[in-house]
Amino acid sequence: MAVLGFTLATFLLVLYVSSVANYPNGKVGRSCHGMVPEHGHTAHSDPVHNISVSQMTFRRGDQIEVTLSGPPFRGFLLEARNAEDLSGPPIGSFTLIDSQVSQLLTCEDVQGYAVSHTSPSKKTKVKVYWNALSNAPNNVKFLVTVVEKYKTYWVKIPGPIISQPNALPFTTPEATIAPLSTLPPVSHLSKSFSASDCGNKKFCIRSPLNCDPEKEHACFFLSFARDDQSVVVEMSGPSQGYLSFAFSHDRWMGDDDAYLCIREDQTVHIQPSHLTGRSHPVMDSRGALEDMAWRLADGVIQCSFRRNITLPGVKNRFDLNTSYYIFLADGAADNGRIYKHSRQPLITYEKHNVTGYPKNVGGSRSLFLLKTHGALMFVAWMTTVSIGVLIARFFKSVWSKAFLGQAAWFQVHRMLMLTTTALTCIAFVLPFIYRGGWSSYAGYHPYLGCIVMILAVLQPLLAAFRPPLHDPRRHIFNWTHWSMGTAARIIAVAAMFLGMDLPGLDLPGPWKTYVMIGFVAWHVGTEILLEIYAYRLSRKVEILDDARIQILQSCTVAEAEGHAFKKVVFAVYICGNVTFLIIFLSAINRL
Repeated sequence: MAVLGFTLATFLLVLYVSSVANYPNGKVGRSCHGMVPEHGHTAHSDPVHNISVSQMTFRRGDQIEVTLSGPPFRGFLLEARNAEDLSGPPIGSFTLIDSQVSQLLTCEDVQGYAVSHTSPSKKTKVKVYWNALSNAPNNVKFLVTVVEKYKTYWVKIPGPIISQPNALPFTTPEATIAPLSTLPPVSHLSKSFSASDCGNKKFCIRSPLNCDPEKEHACFFLSFARDDQSVVVEMSGPSQGYLSFAFSHDRWMGDDDAYLCIREDQTVHIQPSHLTGRSHPVMDSRGALEDMAWRLADGVIQCSFRRNITLPGVKNRFDLNTSYYIFLADGAADNGRIYKHSRQPLITYEKHNVTGYPKNVGGSRSLFLLKTHGALMFVAWMTTVSIGVLIARFFKSVWSKAFLGQAAWFQVHRMLMLTTTALTCIAFVLPFIYRGGWSSYAGYHPYLGCIVMILAVLQPLLAAFRPPLHDPRRHIFNWTHWSMGTAARIIAVAAMFLGMDLPGLDLPGPWKTYVMIGFVAWHVGTEILLEIYAYRLSRKVEILDDARIQILQSCTVAEAEGHAFKKVVFAVYICGNVTFLIIFLSAINRL
């Protein structure tokens, strides 16, 4: 039997670094009012792009061609506003000229109030029509936000003012870009953080537990120290991209208060954000943070800041005098743009109030239900089913004596297979309990798991209705039983290969794949060895002489030798099988 190990290349949705409001497809309707990309960077104040129009006057019902041009850019958001009230809603509507490069947006519940890009491809010119509706004001001004790349963009670049024929001359100054708010100052940390005050003056979360960022580069560290009505936060960990933590009401990503330290070249940006579902974090204003500082050394990012325990009126910031689950994650970043973390975040075992009594706590990157699921499946499909198959295939003559009314080999085989089915059933329901339903983030693993579950249940049901030994239908049962069992084992191995790579289990790699390949090779090698020996044994007991006594003596000696050899192989196989199982269970238990 050839058992194939499958590997899954998990493709994550990587959002491109050039988008308005973090959307490379231009779906930026929620940015219509402020026209500000939610990138967490400062807009440039020296626009290099230009808006031109086909005519400077208009009448209600006219259609005017509007052109955005300039150096190559990737994203844009174009609107028309009342020139006398630029903070008001968009005016008129747009009609597309080329739907391949531009699309209409719905703003203020009105379709066509604004235009944006359709993709992050480079472009130097975009043309659209603006339609003057019956309620158009006397003077209309065009504004555009242009994104060259993720951290390089211009907000509300002013365009020309067009007027109705009888409108009074418009004298408002041309400058329409609001002055940029002054960002809180950021300083450089002079030395590494220390865990010496953890549990005494600081509430600390560490992985590995009790590690010290001052001494161990591999230490993921997050601390909270209360200072009157504020909290000083320190975060440290090895990363070439970003570190982040979040306060959550549950163990699920979404509706959380999050904070990121993003590495960009030799600088670290400290950025508050909030999470809405399993999506890219939405960057918020840094105005609520004080005393921001950072440090880069030996591949370790360290950052700190202070924020008030309560922030009345500040949207998306949680009060810190309440208990939350705390997430600690790391991931890749490029040019200031963060990507989805490649492994499961560290999550505290229970909710904690970081402003309460100082504690020293840990967490896990794999929750108990998922670890139990993995452990039970490994026991079922690495141990019980493998041993049961070998016994049924090669040890019928070795353990042929009756035990409780049936041959001993059959009783052991049946017990192991029923155990496999029971363990599979228990393990099968655990992810559904954890997720509260079906998971669309686990690739092919759950689909293969469902197939294995069906086959694992059908096998004992089929065996319960097997025909008698000499029944003509017995060979049909034998082939069906073997085929379903073999299919279940192959698919189970494939499912385990895929499951090991899922972030929910977070087994250390890449050794896990090598160990799994080693187990498969160990089992297949044992089967091949026993098959070869069985073939040679059958050749050995062929009729060598016409004398009947010679045949009987040859058979007796050969069978005795065969039984001894099989017992030795079986004992060695059990030792190796248990060793592989212990390695996997130990890895799961350490998570």
